[in-house]
Amino acid sequence: MELRYLEIFCKVVELKSFSKAADELFLTQPTISNHIKALEDEVGIQLLDRLGRNVLPTKAGEVLYKYAREIVRLKSNAIQELNEFMGNVKGSLIIGGSTIPGEYILPEYIARFKKGYPNIAVTLRLGDTQDIINLLIDGNIEMGIVGSRTDDKRIDRREFLNDELILVASPKHLKNYKKQMDIKDLRKLPFIIREKGSGSRKTLEETLKDVGINVEDLNIAAEVGSTEAVKQSVRAGIGVSFLSRIAVKDEIPNKTLVEISIKHLDISRHFYIVTNNTRALSPICQAFIKDLSAPL
Repeated sequence: MELRYLEIFCKVVELKSFSKAADELFLTQPTISNHIKALEDEVGIQLLDRLGRNVLPTKAGEVLYKYAREIVRLKSNAIQELNEFMGNVKGSLIIGGSTIPGEYILPEYIARFKKGYPNIAVTLRLGDTQDIINLLIDGNIEMGIVGSRTDDKRIDRREFLNDELILVASPKHLKNYKKQMDIKDLRKLPFIIREKGSGSRKTLEETLKDVGINVEDLNIAAEVGSTEAVKQSVRAGIGVSFLSRIAVKDEIPNKTLVEISIKHLDISRHFYIVTNNTRALSPICQAFIKDLSAPL
């Protein structure tokens, strides 16, 4: 069973497409198809189902993928360690970040890491917290940073940075609101909130529940899928929103958004470095996590 066939098979399964796998591996689609056929002929069973534009593993394919992925990972780790031994650290690292870490925190750390390891290609995948956890479990990323905790026993987590959610409004529409409010006033405000699955939404729901308010009881003016969309919606005057202080670190000083203080309400949270405890981390990933511990 040729290692190259297994690498191609894993890429097709992960991308659910022969054409996308061909593009990423710099091969032609017929070459991909021929290699998959050779692998299927060797094992004597169909490994992939072609369902329209998508390609999905058969039951046998799922079994093989579980082992093939580990074989490919071990090959990558072996190459990385040999390169490190020879003083020529190169390779690739695929990591994930939920919205705030992915858009506002990780890029600076990646830039610093690249200065120390210029031959490492770093890929950053974005999603909400649950997306990143799923990518970790499926083995599609090595580590991630997320904005809420998970109880999944396959995931190791460690605290990374502190953050808080603050209520913000557009300065043009601030006359409609008081700069300091009581918790009971929240039900009167038009709110823009993140979609379910985001760490910010989960933190907000848990904190408000502790003070007797369900998110569903708020006057929800809009529900959007990204922090940038929330900021644009607030600026447009659609409503107010709880946003990460890190995400509005430029807007508050520049007064494009204004903070509203809520008496006796503190929505603090942590960002967590998460890894899959069923998989060994590559030397490159270990070096990146170590680099995260040093302040920027």
